[in-house]
Amino acid sequence: MAKGTHRNNAATVVLEADLPPPLKWAGGKRWLIGRLAELYSPHRHRRLVEPFVGGMAVALGLKPERALLNDINPHLINFYRWLQKGLRIEIPLENNREAYYRHRKRFNELIHRGEWESKEAAELFYYLNRTGYNGLCRFNQKGEFNVPFGKYKKIPYVRDLTAYKPILSRWTFTWGDFAEVPLDPEDFVYADPPYDVEFTKYAKEGFSWGDQVRLAEWLAHHPGPVVVSNQATKRILDLYRGLGFEVEVLQAPRRIASNGDRRPANEILALKL
Repeated sequence: MAKGTHRNNAATVVLEADLPPPLKWAGGKRWLIGRLAELYSPHRHRRLVEPFVGGMAVALGLKPERALLNDINPHLINFYRWLQKGLRIEIPLENNREAYYRHRKRFNELIHRGEWESKEAAELFYYLNRTGYNGLCRFNQKGEFNVPFGKYKKIPYVRDLTAYKPILSRWTFTWGDFAEVPLDPEDFVYADPPYDVEFTKYAKEGFSWGDQVRLAEWLAHHPGPVVVSNQATKRILDLYRGLGFEVEVLQAPRRIASNGDRRPANEILALKL
């Protein structure tokens, strides 16, 4: 069997995306694609819905024919919508402090001017993501991107991102609160919310414990199949088990840690299939 595939019920499921995620993203799920492919394989006729698309590793790995990919971060969705059109980066891409803060200032100016849906804003978002500290995506209460300059010796920028256009053209991208995502009863939902940890400021609104409970209850009411990943804290385990989910505990690699801790972290998969 070829590397990167898994045979499940006489069907070959591709485990690794031909296209890597275009952004650096904290908590990316490329390491989980194998398990998710096994779970999604019997449901490939269903639309894949992700209320928290993040770095898009799962959708690119599973390659569904139909997908509804949502996130509360409008700048992330704007970038993906420009990828759908066939994005070529034209702004200067320089790995130096002066250029970074100049581009960050320009990006925040576009936000304040209401021009955050422009091609330039999408290009700047890509640049800031690849060049900023640890690939973080963080906004202050004013809605301004405030991640500091990174510490990379070399950055493999990609200017021509048109290779993403064919697959993304089949998918729909929306932004907003997860509860506003228009689910169909038959949808296969994979939810990867901000984890139950101290830092949840990936958008200016944040993500509180109340949001965690609201999400879990929203997912429990969906009549179709649901898979959820989260940090394996006691209250997360109790929450999903209490709502009738089957829970698996997995060891996940730490991709981004401010203190350099790269030890495996326990995460859950909560299943309602």
